[in-house]
Amino acid sequence: MHILLIAGGWSGEREVSLSGARQIEKGLLALGHTVTHFDPARDLRDLYASASGQDFAFINLHGSPGEDGLIQCLLERIGMPYQGSDSRSSLLALNKAVSKQIFEAAGLSTPNWEFVPACHVTEWRPLLPFPLVIKPNTGGSSLGVGIVASEEELDAYLGQPEIAGLDLLAEALIRGQELTCGVLEGETLPPILILPKHGEFFDYESKYVAGATEELCPAPIPAELTAKLQAMARAAHDALGLCDYSRADFMVAADGTPYILEVNTLPGMTATSLLPQEAWSVGLSFEQLLARLIELGLRKKR
Repeated sequence: MHILLIAGGWSGEREVSLSGARQIEKGLLALGHTVTHFDPARDLRDLYASASGQDFAFINLHGSPGEDGLIQCLLERIGMPYQGSDSRSSLLALNKAVSKQIFEAAGLSTPNWEFVPACHVTEWRPLLPFPLVIKPNTGGSSLGVGIVASEEELDAYLGQPEIAGLDLLAEALIRGQELTCGVLEGETLPPILILPKHGEFFDYESKYVAGATEELCPAPIPAELTAKLQAMARAAHDALGLCDYSRADFMVAADGTPYILEVNTLPGMTATSLLPQEAWSVGLSFEQLLARLIELGLRKKR
């Protein structure tokens, strides 16, 4: 097949997207496909022209555009099949404040939270007690995430230039184990236990610097907790109306209570990324995972 590989974009996760695309291209070529690259940051006005003559679009974008549903919406208008969730569900999942409301309505435990629109950031003072986790409401890769334990630390966080103009989400800090759990088609994958070697949480450096984090898959946790995380990941996937695949992130408190943080609709897709690790643990190679995602995308089109 002729595949349009969409990667890059203009979010802070651009380099992560391009790095994953290089791995995806190798896998697609190994499967016998031809690959054409498309970068929305360079060629957005030419998406329709670039899609001409292509059989399928493989989206590897993080943040906006891509996880916000914009590219999916354009592809839907021209009838181009692609992997993953549709434009509407992608938009809901990327917005943390909206997705948390959906989690709560589905009976899923999530940390207490406050939404802070950009227009109110300068005068905002949290109703929740310290310590807090504060993050951009529609960001990813832990960019802009901070832990604040006092008014002084809050002021320092809000004074960062990269936070200016962003809607924020504040959450009660849950101390405990950090885990993630993927969903692939009708199957919920084994969770991964994430153990950063430096810092307080799974930040950008921990995610993308080689050797900065130990990732144990399947997670060495009790079977009951594994089952609970898998059930929550599946319930969140369904509640958001997602399809094909997703990856849910969790904190498990010291008392064993799991809290869902967010769901990724376009999980990282290098050969060593979290969801491919989970797929490998159930016998799917990286190339087989790519083939499965393409088949699922084509099935929706049919």
